[in-house]
Amino acid sequence: MSRARTFPLPIRQLLAWMLALIASVMLAAAGHAQEVPVEARYGDENIAVQLFADGAPNAGEEWMLALRFTPRSEEWHGYWSNPGDAGQGMRLTLDLPAGWAMGEPLYPVPQRLTISGLMNHIYEGTYTVLVPVKVGPDADLMDVGPITGHVEYLACTDKICVPQDAVLASRQNGDFARWRAEVAPPLSARANFDIGSRVLRLAIPLPASVALDNPHIFIANENLVDYAAPQTFRRVGDVLTVDIPLAEYRADTPSAVEGIIAFGEGTGVEFGAIPGDVPTGGEIVAGPVGMATPPLWTLILGALAGGLLLNIMPCVFPILSLKALSLARAGESEAKARAEGLAYTAGVVLACVGLGALLLALRAAGEQVGWAFQLQEPGVVVALLVLAAAITANFAGLFELPSLSVTSGGKPAGAFATGLLAAFVATPCTGPFMAAALGAALLLPVPQALLLFALLGLGLALPFLLLGFIPALRRMLPRPGPWMERFRRIMAIPMGLTALALIWLTAQLGGRAFGGIALLLVIGVLIALWIVGRLRQAGKLAWPAFGLVAAPFLAFAAIALPSVYEAKGAEARESIHNPQAFSAEALAAARASGQPVFLWFTADWCVTCKVNESVAIEREAVRDAFEEAGVVTMVGDWTVRDEAITQFLTQQGAAGVPLYLWYAPGASAPEQLPQVLTPDLLVAQADQSLGRPRPTGPAAGSD
Repeated sequence: MSRARTFPLPIRQLLAWMLALIASVMLAAAGHAQEVPVEARYGDENIAVQLFADGAPNAGEEWMLALRFTPRSEEWHGYWSNPGDAGQGMRLTLDLPAGWAMGEPLYPVPQRLTISGLMNHIYEGTYTVLVPVKVGPDADLMDVGPITGHVEYLACTDKICVPQDAVLASRQNGDFARWRAEVAPPLSARANFDIGSRVLRLAIPLPASVALDNPHIFIANENLVDYAAPQTFRRVGDVLTVDIPLAEYRADTPSAVEGIIAFGEGTGVEFGAIPGDVPTGGEIVAGPVGMATPPLWTLILGALAGGLLLNIMPCVFPILSLKALSLARAGESEAKARAEGLAYTAGVVLACVGLGALLLALRAAGEQVGWAFQLQEPGVVVALLVLAAAITANFAGLFELPSLSVTSGGKPAGAFATGLLAAFVATPCTGPFMAAALGAALLLPVPQALLLFALLGLGLALPFLLLGFIPALRRMLPRPGPWMERFRRIMAIPMGLTALALIWLTAQLGGRAFGGIALLLVIGVLIALWIVGRLRQAGKLAWPAFGLVAAPFLAFAAIALPSVYEAKGAEARESIHNPQAFSAEALAAARASGQPVFLWFTADWCVTCKVNESVAIEREAVRDAFEEAGVVTMVGDWTVRDEAITQFLTQQGAAGVPLYLWYAPGASAPEQLPQVLTPDLLVAQADQSLGRPRPTGPAAGSD
């Protein structure tokens, strides 16, 4: 349970917390007394307390006592052992016979109370704390009377805190069966923890069947974590991992971490963690991203609209030549147009669902991957390079193959293959409406996630599908004729540029030698296809010749490419801003400097990223504005797989790149900028950090 309250009078708040501090100091000073006092110093008028004993003790066994706290009205609350940002835990002294020992008190699952950004761990209403006592093995139980003691604690409302104490004497007839059920039971399995520079990570063994309605971790170690900071929960099989930001001025690294994990509605378990491995990845089940997931219907519309907009995004332009020629041919026959429309749509949707299913499976297995993950694999990029080069040569008339022809004799199989290719090549782009949908797809249950991927494919295929089923739209297209052959040759230009871009990308991924061998492979395959085309024109058997010519090039590439591959390391990209390379530590240091921070994530295979960098980021006006405002620039390069970047993207609700974040000085969370940037937008962000008004005209509208 969590409550958040704010008050309009800061003076009253300050007075309340000063009183709480004074009361805490008074309790701390009184806590130095070890003997049970004769009478109480402050009394228990606001929260009364009684001590109960569970029957008679037995020598050498554990005996349970219970402290029952009862507020006089609902406005008063008590505190857990770690009170949080303010308050005071209980101090208990028991007058026990020699050889007896008091154990650690056992608490129910606490509640959260946030006032003015301060998080307290409290109990509202009546609550019970169990106190186990280890009875000495040689205890003389004949003369044991009521157990006496003294307890000091704090009673607070939202406006005032007062110290309380009571002299105790145990009594019988307590409801120990119910009280035992109310305390947080211990987790039988051991948990692990790992402490980084900015976050405490926990791995808690917890069956996936345990429902987590509103989870929260209450850390018993004081001054270790930021109590009010958002906590991120992920499932990795039957292990629950939790990320909790550390306190700004935290204590030394502990040898163990203890606490209570609350599932919601007052239920939870007590756990203990030791240093150990904490899995990465997994599905976010709660946290700053997961709890903010938009309604499913908005995600559905976002996926559909995002797929539709992919048809005009720059990264999809290389495949527009295939679609344009196919759509022009759709006017030949209504039946053929419908068949091709359905086949193309099936190819696009199947590719999107297949890529989405593979993405979810890899993440469930603990892999840190995101949307367009296949383009981070050098082998996949080499295969795309060969395919793009073959299509370019086909368009240019170097050879003619039925499977690649789009100007005559079109068949549903060809449209289906074109749809597969369209979806596969389109994955580097995430349009303005796709970001939320794809980010949420990584958090939702698998059926809903696959639905979003399918609707993304449907949006991408929708224009072609409509042309196939609406004759009026097809009649708007030019009639088939000789012009189509000329148009096909013109379309070889953008496809050739795509192939050149892929050659550059292979060199970026694996080094120059890697790119050179990939280019040699392309030349070999094109020679083989040219020979096949010539033999087919002569009416001769062609495919054996393809195997004879292409096989040596394929064999050489299969051996040479892995041997010359040079993995690309994390480094800052060349830029007029001289940005730092992204890391969690570098980002924390930049934010701690008190200057605004502009962080962007990009990849060499992301055309949208490249367009934004050329049009908006790499501009002198932007550089000058950033320098004037003292903006710290930082870039994360996601060209090759980087688990730290993938995890950070997931935390921000992004499934891929581009992602642009602006950290204002002192802000607790970044502002996520749109995926289509303009120079005016970035200049306006810098001006705003200097206190200048943000434009409300066209520049602001570029958001």
